[in-house]
Parts: sequence; C-alpha cells; structure tokens
Amino acid sequence: MKADALVLTKPRALERRTLAVPPVDGHSGVLRIEACGLCGTDHEQYSGHLPAGFAFVPGHEIVGVVEAVGDAASARWGVSAGDRVAVEVFRSCRECDACRRGEYRRCSRNGLATMFGFVDVNIDPGLWGGYATHLHLPFDSMLLSIPDRLDPIVATLFNPLGAGIKWAATLPETASGDVVAVLGPGIRGICSAVAAKESGAAFVAMTGLGPRDRPRLAAASKFGVDLTIDVTREDPVKALQRATGQLADVVVDVTAKAPGAFADAVALARPGGRVVIAGTRGGGGAPGFEPDLLVFKELRVLGSLGVDYPAYQSAIELLVSGRWPFDELSRDVAGFAGLPRLLDVLADGEPGTIPALHNVFVPMA
Repeated sequence: MKADALVLTKPRALERRTLAVPPVDGHSGVLRIEACGLCGTDHEQYSGHLPAGFAFVPGHEIVGVVEAVGDAASARWGVSAGDRVAVEVFRSCRECDACRRGEYRRCSRNGLATMFGFVDVNIDPGLWGGYATHLHLPFDSMLLSIPDRLDPIVATLFNPLGAGIKWAATLPETASGDVVAVLGPGIRGICSAVAAKESGAAFVAMTGLGPRDRPRLAAASKFGVDLTIDVTREDPVKALQRATGQLADVVVDVTAKAPGAFADAVALARPGGRVVIAGTRGGGGAPGFEPDLLVFKELRVLGSLGVDYPAYQSAIELLVSGRWPFDELSRDVAGFAGLPRLLDVLADGEPGTIPALHNVFVPMA
C-alpha cells in the first residue's frame, strides 16, 4: 500500500512524495488521516523559524481512522480497526520514571526526538506526520477515542483545546470567581478563554495586537471573553482595572514571537497571582520586563511544554458536549495543493489577509 505525503525539505519547500505504508505487525498500526489541524509550530517549521536539519512530514494535530492494528497494539491502545482516534503528539514507553510520573513528554526513549510531525523522513517508514494520507503508529503511540458524531475537522481542536485546559485551568489552578487575562487571540487563546470559564472564572480579558488581531478579538465574545483589548490602542493594565477594579488572578500568555508580551503578563498579574507562559518568544529576550516585579508581587510563573493526555480527554468531552460554538469558528481547510499557500498566509501575515482562527489540512480536500 502507498501513501501520499508532503515532505518539508527546506524552509517553504513542501515536496509531495509517495511513501510505502509498512505492513502491520502485532505491535503497530496504520491510521488513515482524515484531518490535521495547523498551529504556530506548523508555520514556524515551514518558514524556518524552527529549523530541523532534516526533511520531514509536518503535522501533529492528527485525527483519523485506524485502518489496521496488531493484536498487542490494539490491547495497549484500547482501539480496533475502524475506530476514529486523535493522536497524542508525544509517544510514551509507559515504563521509564518520567512516563510513570505522567511526564511522558520527557520519556527517556522518546521525548522531543520522536514527536509526531518532526521526525526525519529517512527514518523508516517516513510516515511520521499529519500532512499525509496515512500515519504509521508505533507501539509507543498514544491514541484517544473520538466519537463518530464529532466531525473530524472539529475534532482536531482536541489539541488546542487540551492546551487551553492545561494552561488556563489545570496548571494555574483557576478557581471560581477568578479574573483571568489571556494574551493572544489565536485558537489557543480562544481555547484558553473557554477553559477558564469552564473552571469558574468570573471575568476573562483577552489582548491582541493591531489590525490582524481585531477580527479575532471580535469573535472572542462567543467563547467566554468579557473584555477585548487591542494593545496598540490602549494600555491593557488600565483597561483591565477599569473593567474589574483589580489585576488578574491568572494570566495566560499564548503569544508567539512576541517578546514584549511577557512584560505585559507580569504587569497584568495581581500580587500573589499566577502567570503561565505557553507561547515561545522566538529569541531576543523580553523587552520591558522588570524582574523585580516577580519579587515585589510574589508571582508564581509557570512554563508549559505541550499538553497531556488527561487534558486531551477533557477537551474531547467538551467538544462533544456542544456547549461552545466551535463549529462556527472562522476556518480554512486545504488539501495537498492548497496547503503551501495557507502556510504562507499563516507565516507571513500578508497585508489585507486575515487568517482564519482554525486552519486544517484534509488529505481529500
């Protein structure tokens, strides 16, 4: 059996290749990919901001149908051929100390080196990412069941919504009555706002930056955001204090390549507050950041790499519940031919072009 895949050979160079799908043994499986969501990592890989040094099949927000699975793998994953599943980005041996602690993203056998969407295509069988018709599933894979009634395109939100649940709810221990500030109005910011409201937050503010973010901020009210702030037009600290009479109990920074946002996060947090940093700066430090504020405010600053299995499970349950209008998100869907153009838009922010909140690769599109 053969699979079609897009291989990123160098920045902005996606090459369509035909790769062999390996036969399934007792400890492996094959997924027929239905949809793969795109996030900041995708366009940073595409543009070269996240260089790999090797060619690979990108894509890590993967949903599909198990086409074939070995007996041992079926027992381990709790799935059968024909089941729709989401694929966890990281793999887990289930045996090392990190995996036993639940920190499987630091698995001694896997970790960042084997995460889906960032593995050398020359490592057999090459089908390690979501920009393809099929995905090879090794024994260390982790799968989550997706109910048939959940559309596979919407189901790719398991990843950003799981991130929001971890970053805006679980990690900062968001509680009933909290005031939460979310920095960044992309899909992870939207999902963080939802997660905060699901945890009982009384008020959620969201910041954005200029014309490119204004349509996203306008859409945020449907997803639990009580106040939107364009930081090019007003001071976010003053705006939040005006609206609530206080600073934020929890600040969640999901911005990407925005070094100055960290200073805003620290300024927005109340004394004794919690600050979660989930978006990477892209280098260059943090302009405007005053380290003494961490001391004077006695802040708890938490970094987060990736998500985790329990958060993904909660995300799928929330998507199935239908409590939030995720099916109404602005959405661009592209197939093999249209994906490079979509990634160009996401990476470059072309003048006059506003990216959709939810962007998805669908092999059959």
